[in-house]
Amino acid sequence: PQGFASEAERNRLSLVALKAFRRLVAAWGLTGQQSAALLGVSISTWERLKADERGKSLSQDQMTRISALTGIYKGLHLLFADQMADRWPSLVNRAPLFAGSSPVESMIQGGIPQMLDVRRYVDAVRGGL
Repeated sequence: PQGFASEAERNRLSLVALKAFRRLVAAWGLTGQQSAALLGVSISTWERLKADERGKSLSQDQMTRISALTGIYKGLHLLFADQMADRWPSLVNRAPLFAGSSPVESMIQGGIPQMLDVRRYVDAVRGGL
């Protein structure tokens, strides 16, 4: 299984991870503040990361966040048509996991544990559980 503890692995994967996160941000129509919060960085750090085409080595925490979010993205695109898959994260959701907020807002509030729960939720819905 892929891990992010090794600095060498993070250095190797950071550029592609940031590229994937930038595309996810655009597809989901996230604000700069939402993007920064999901990545666990300040808005100024996000702006620097967004503009840096060479990439920066990401932390284990940031790599885990991006991994969970890209898993959610992929699961949603397997579950829904593209337009709905990209709208779903911003829609208010009445499922108990989201407590009446959107998946994006719940993940901002709950951090990595909530991101992993949302990923499991999407995978469960997709799998028919």
